[in-house]
Amino acid sequence: MLTPQTASHRRNLVSTQTPGIEILAEGDLQLVELFPPEPWLSDPRDTLELQEGEVTVTYFTHACMELCLGGRRMLFDPWLTGPAFARGWWLFHQPPADSMDRLCSADLIYISHMHSDHLSYPTLKTLSERRPDLPIYVGNTSRPVFWYLKNSTLKLTNINVVQFGVWLNIDEQLRFMILTDGVHPEIDTCILVEYKGHRILNTVDCTNPNGGRLPRNVDLMMSDFAGGASGFPMTFEGGRYTDEWKADFIKTDRRKLLNYKAQLVKTLQPRIYCPFAGYFVEAHPSDRNIKDMNRKNTAEELNALIRKTDPGIITWTPKPGAVLDLGLALRDPMNRKAITEPPAGTKIYKDSWDFDMYVSQINSSITAEMFRDDSWIPVYYTWAGFKNYELVVRVIETDDDFKPVGYEYLVDFLNLTFPTERPTREHAYIEIKSRIGVMRHVVLNGLLWDHLYIGFQNRISRDPDVYHHRFWNHFQTGLPTTGPDWDQFLLQKLSEPKPNMVTQGGKHNGYTYGCALS
Repeated sequence: MLTPQTASHRRNLVSTQTPGIEILAEGDLQLVELFPPEPWLSDPRDTLELQEGEVTVTYFTHACMELCLGGRRMLFDPWLTGPAFARGWWLFHQPPADSMDRLCSADLIYISHMHSDHLSYPTLKTLSERRPDLPIYVGNTSRPVFWYLKNSTLKLTNINVVQFGVWLNIDEQLRFMILTDGVHPEIDTCILVEYKGHRILNTVDCTNPNGGRLPRNVDLMMSDFAGGASGFPMTFEGGRYTDEWKADFIKTDRRKLLNYKAQLVKTLQPRIYCPFAGYFVEAHPSDRNIKDMNRKNTAEELNALIRKTDPGIITWTPKPGAVLDLGLALRDPMNRKAITEPPAGTKIYKDSWDFDMYVSQINSSITAEMFRDDSWIPVYYTWAGFKNYELVVRVIETDDDFKPVGYEYLVDFLNLTFPTERPTREHAYIEIKSRIGVMRHVVLNGLLWDHLYIGFQNRISRDPDVYHHRFWNHFQTGLPTTGPDWDQFLLQKLSEPKPNMVTQGGKHNGYTYGCALS
């Protein structure tokens, strides 16, 4: 429904009034280079009137939108099938029945960043099989968006890495510009699309898009809204992390995000605003407690707040298959043709996710040959490359209920050693219980730990109760882009004497595992 009406999830950020300067929550200053600070001002174009049907925007699911711009069709962030963040996130909305066909017949795709609810390898597998040469555009982030492509089985042959803040012309009327994020420039981007002078701004998941300098009065703005996309505090245990404390924290955090987004929209004054990129659900039965507690903002809540703050801004809360005709909406938002709702009988919400198929694929890693004894542990953490940091981490492999079933080991990151007991010196300590299938899937394939942390696949306790940014940032964004050479590891093991160790056997979900005791 279209209604006439009228910023940042602060994740460790407090905005300032000085362009290019940010104050982190810990009080540190961070400089963000903006060059030029408002690149969209270069090469200005006249705004031409849009005809009915000339520019349409169709919502598919989560962060996936289809833009029809003249004769071109562009898709944002297609996550149309399968889970994200290992097995932690599942689609809330059912994509239109023909969404995969429309993806494969599009003219171009923009993928904002590497997180698997935006870069979906299960979705792109179909594209790889049917149209591998479809042009895909990504920003030139320091961590390449498609860093894992060469390790996957996908064959996508037309990936274009775009410099930030530069117009890329698709045809005489259509161009777009990719912008970076001021808080997470290593991974996050957003996009400004222009057709006949009309602008569509999609800030996606950016915490502080373009360092807080964004174009005002765009015709359509889209952004995330929901919150709840972090392992903190949902997966934390011990100390203050009671259910009551978590519920209060989540409630406060949601309110902050809601107010920030409403203020950002009011400041930027888009003609139309659409919240999206927040439609995921912790659907797997093993994560029911996360689903019940991890309450999120709704698009309706945010749009109601925007209407209250500035009634002159139009809001749109689409369901899968809903279509916005931009030209009609700009001329007369009350025109019934400005919005086409999904056809009667359209399935809106998903109620089936093929859990067994996807979870079985992940759990197949449990029985990989390299895990027969614990010699893989120092090889993996040496490959990871994180050391010279005062932190000791205990990792415990568990079943779905976080009961120990596999290896348990300590890693001392000060000198990258693997002691049998915690050191006697004063040290920071984290205990991480991780589901065995996901942990071994991550280790085997050299994946980032966002699958564990953002995907709610671990339980964490720490002493003292402080956030170790260097550690988490490294394992979530800074691991090598080429995975461990496990083939070479196994070849070397064949030539070595067998270790004298007692092994405890067991089973988890039908998979036999080994656990070295000593």
